[in-house]
Amino acid sequence: MNESSDPKIERLIRRERQDQQLVPFQVELLKLQRHMEENNNRMIVLFEGRDAAGKGGTIRRVTRYMNEKHYRVVALGKPTKEQRSQWYFQRYVAEFPSGGEMVLFDRSWYNRGMVEPVFGFCTPEEHKNFLRGVTGFEKDLVRQGTVLVKLYFSVTKKEQLRRFERRRDDPLRQWKLSEIDMQAQELWPEFTERKYEMLRRTHTNVAPWTIIRSGDKHLARLNAMRVILNAIDYDGRDTKVDFVPDPDVVVSGAHETEMMEVQRIKRGTFSH
Repeated sequence: MNESSDPKIERLIRRERQDQQLVPFQVELLKLQRHMEENNNRMIVLFEGRDAAGKGGTIRRVTRYMNEKHYRVVALGKPTKEQRSQWYFQRYVAEFPSGGEMVLFDRSWYNRGMVEPVFGFCTPEEHKNFLRGVTGFEKDLVRQGTVLVKLYFSVTKKEQLRRFERRRDDPLRQWKLSEIDMQAQELWPEFTERKYEMLRRTHTNVAPWTIIRSGDKHLARLNAMRVILNAIDYDGRDTKVDFVPDPDVVVSGAHETEMMEVQRIKRGTFSH
């Protein structure tokens, strides 16, 4: 058999080409890091979205060549009994960046906006209090000089199922598939309702949501990098690099809620 017709080889070649397309943006991320270090800037990037939406893969590409001394990826597990008794934001605040540092949250305090209420991991009162208080929390965070980038990775139900099936069938990916993942399809409408409420209540001028359409993982990664790079006006930008987000991939949280409202009026239900 001709090697070039082997699907696995073709997939590897395509992935290598796509990764090469990311290199100019990864170079710019190094410049951004250097600028932050020199100016004592702080940045937090939130990666939110449904399971299998492409958050982890994007984080790996964003940080691939970055200086490990000046960034951290935070993925907090289930809170301990002691943490459950604390102010909800306390364990997240403990992970916040120092001057010159970027912290990337692989899921964040917005667990209480979607995952926890859907699975009953918080009470309705706790969920209500979160939505009531989070905008003030973020406003104060930004007011005190932290750059906050909120990314929501949006994947379709059909594509999520395809990715789950790939995880199930691929021994190198099976570790990614959890019991909660298996319920994500069944609970799709509940997650969509929470997504709508979360975006509507927590998209603000001070701390807006940016939606990343992640059906195409490569384009999602590339455009997420653009959004991060546009968050700070750093020195030495390469004028040959296209920093403009693709409007077919990147939309504002406000526009997303508007589109969801139109869908619900036309179809009687959300489709995102």
